[in-house]
Amino acid sequence: MPDHPPARSRSNARVGLIFAGVAVGMVGLAFASVPLYRLFCQVTGYGGTPMVVSDASGVSVMEGHPVTVRFDASLNGRMPWRFEPLQKDITVPLGQDTLVAYRAQNRSDRAIVGTATFNVTPAKAAQYFSKIECFCFTEQRLEPGESIEMPVTFYVDPAILDDPHARDVRTITLSYTFFEKKGRDGSS
Repeated sequence: MPDHPPARSRSNARVGLIFAGVAVGMVGLAFASVPLYRLFCQVTGYGGTPMVVSDASGVSVMEGHPVTVRFDASLNGRMPWRFEPLQKDITVPLGQDTLVAYRAQNRSDRAIVGTATFNVTPAKAAQYFSKIECFCFTEQRLEPGESIEMPVTFYVDPAILDDPHARDVRTITLSYTFFEKKGRDGSS
């Protein structure tokens, strides 16, 4: 067997370390991609994710430009809850804080922890749909037979009128889907 010169061994070791670093970096990015994508969607409204804001201060109400917001509710899989909006839709002026509510009821004989995801359609309106308060920010634990009303406070930003791609939106749908949380904190 021929002996390899020391320079070649160091070069092979350097290439091996580079490839190992790339592999570790790719694994790290794979684990970070979901939270980073979720953060990106919340900040930009991309993919129908509504903006999340702390309040509506500084936003003017525009009485002459109403928008109708429809409310949708669904359950994932065989989750034994009943879940529905308390009203099907509401027409509001742009910029006006609006409070609506959804109701969930556990129809099973065991406690269930649920968590909700949300979406806005059309997607081009999502960056202008700003949620101030929402039950989707926390897990909901319902005992057998328990029912709860969950508030959502939102406004539609008047800046939607400045966007040539979104200014024609007159109806927005806010959709929630509840999932049963399984695992350490869930009931299953």
